[in-house]
Amino acid sequence: MAPPSHEQGQLPDPVPEHPLLSGKREIGRGRFSIVLDAGPERVYKIVTHPDEYLYYTADDRPQGPHFPIVHAYHGIIGRSSLGYPMHLFEMEKLYPLPEQSPAGQLARRLAAVYWEMCKQWGELSRKMGAIALQQMVQTQPPFDKTLTEALDALARFIEQYRLLPDLIAQDNLMMRKDGTLVFSDPLVLEE
Repeated sequence: MAPPSHEQGQLPDPVPEHPLLSGKREIGRGRFSIVLDAGPERVYKIVTHPDEYLYYTADDRPQGPHFPIVHAYHGIIGRSSLGYPMHLFEMEKLYPLPEQSPAGQLARRLAAVYWEMCKQWGELSRKMGAIALQQMVQTQPPFDKTLTEALDALARFIEQYRLLPDLIAQDNLMMRKDGTLVFSDPLVLEE
């Protein structure tokens, strides 16, 4: 069966055959991932990028109310056309941010502060996001305690593994059904 057509910039691979994925509806797709509905408040997420895999599996990965809950890791289920293994995770279901919701407004404010700080470090190119994130934590951003702690945990994780943060791209910030803002994919993923 031919894979469905996908927009440019999305992972072109079909969903691999796997007993857990049989009959599951695809609900999202990115450059390095595919998301399928797994039932009430859960999704299966196929992750192909090594940095995203690390974000979901590292022993010292950021955790708490602003980070996604990983219910289970089901192993490698194939290989993407990009050459990376395809890892299957069972995760909590997250939702897009409605523009006028409190979480949507918070995400816009967070992205605006982050972008302003990035512009200060623009000459550093690739490292500007990591420096801006660290600066946000050190200058006591205008966010509540749990979000400030989440930013600090994310900054430490990014520094430890020499990753690049992205708090601006659409769908990198999502929300739970209860309205909690979540850093769903806060990394720059490059080929």
